[in-house]
Amino acid sequence: MYIPFTDIYITDQVVFTVITAIIFFVNFLLAIGIIFLERRSAQSVWAWMLVLFFLPIVGFLLYILFGRTIYRQQIFKIDEKDKVGLEHLVSEQLEEIRENRLSFSNITAEKHKKQIHMLLYNNQSFVTSNNDVTTYTNMNDKFDQMIRDIDDAEDHIHFQYYIFKLDGIGNRLYKALLKKQKEGVSVRILYDDIGSRSLSLRNFSDIREQGGLVEAFFPSKLPLINPRINNRNHRKIVVIDGRIGYIGGSNVGDEYIGLSPEMGAWRDTHLRIEGNAVKSLQIRFMLDWNSHDTRNNMHNTERFFPELPSVGDTTMQIASSGPDENYQQIKYGYLKMIYNAKDTIYIQSPYFIPDQSIMEALRIAILAGIKVYIMIPSFPDHPFVYWATYSNVGTLMRMGANIYMYQPGFLHQKVFIIDDEVVSVGTTNVDNRSFILNFEVNAFMYDKEEAKKHRLIFENDIQYCEILTEEKYDDRGLWIKLKEGLANLISPVL
Repeated sequence: MYIPFTDIYITDQVVFTVITAIIFFVNFLLAIGIIFLERRSAQSVWAWMLVLFFLPIVGFLLYILFGRTIYRQQIFKIDEKDKVGLEHLVSEQLEEIRENRLSFSNITAEKHKKQIHMLLYNNQSFVTSNNDVTTYTNMNDKFDQMIRDIDDAEDHIHFQYYIFKLDGIGNRLYKALLKKQKEGVSVRILYDDIGSRSLSLRNFSDIREQGGLVEAFFPSKLPLINPRINNRNHRKIVVIDGRIGYIGGSNVGDEYIGLSPEMGAWRDTHLRIEGNAVKSLQIRFMLDWNSHDTRNNMHNTERFFPELPSVGDTTMQIASSGPDENYQQIKYGYLKMIYNAKDTIYIQSPYFIPDQSIMEALRIAILAGIKVYIMIPSFPDHPFVYWATYSNVGTLMRMGANIYMYQPGFLHQKVFIIDDEVVSVGTTNVDNRSFILNFEVNAFMYDKEEAKKHRLIFENDIQYCEILTEEKYDDRGLWIKLKEGLANLISPVL
């Protein structure tokens, strides 16, 4: 290579050496950044180090797409005037617990005050005790009721999903929302740009022309490529008139009502809530919305937070977590449940790739004689994730856990139950992606009737499962063992 206007010639080998040196220098800087600047687990650090140094160019691109983290800046903000009521309520409940003045007519909630305190302290998840909860395990029923509630809306509808597909069920919901917007009901829709990658704001032109507001969470600034593949908003929240709330595992799409031949009879769990816990869901939606639409910010007004009558007696907290937080709140909630368990632990999750803290807690529980029941799908929707899941449940099965593999279709719910006392239902899978990378939300219910109800649902699901035995697990072939080994190696970044 000749450099113009000089007498300098550079050989191709020198050029290659310089480019290689630059690549390795960039890799070195990235490695330094991962180790010293970003707060990651040791497993995640080593996984990314391996990727960067063994796949220099590819590893760099993978890091740009998958590896960047959100620094702990406050991306979800509440105006100071809106904070006053929330902070006062949380600090008041914390003080009452510390001074043993916060009492519950619900004996189960009284028993689990320490967990309530933990979620209050870390997450400002104020506790409410006047809630009525309806559980849906058939998503056709859930969407039918949601559309009825939308039809009955009088003031506002706040609609947030990770995946929103404008297929059969998606179009039904879209038409219901458009109808209410035309009637003067305020509609806000927030969808995730990666989860709903087939959507753009143009798909909502009818609603927007009628005055409805639609935003994509962390939208891409590049065509066809979103460099922030991690840090997605995995939450599913619907709030209607500040009086009815929905939370759970199901997204919006025909596969979630069992119409996908590949995924079969979809199995999920979703909650419909009435009571003061709806205020927590409203706050969570408000925070997410205000982070992306500064022109149409929501505020703490009576319109969004009306006075609610006492409609039930379920005690619950709505807890959220995400990469912007200092604590992994929902994971801590799961851990606290495991350590509080005296007799039984039930877990349903499509992905079971817990970090060391969860695995150790479950091992301790098994060794202490607590019966552990875990249900996973019998086939993958993400191959590497599935084989890491299979390896983890195999490890616990050898120790004495009862492992069930759901057969009729894909099992997608995220349910955690202990001792017929506490149950958590929400969007959080048992994996690092949910614990660290995604934005999630769960309902923690301290109620014997609710916990028993979900335990009975689990036991009913068992009849559709194959039990994972040592004989079956040992019978897996060499190819499966190799896939498990590779999946375990990269599990911290799955």
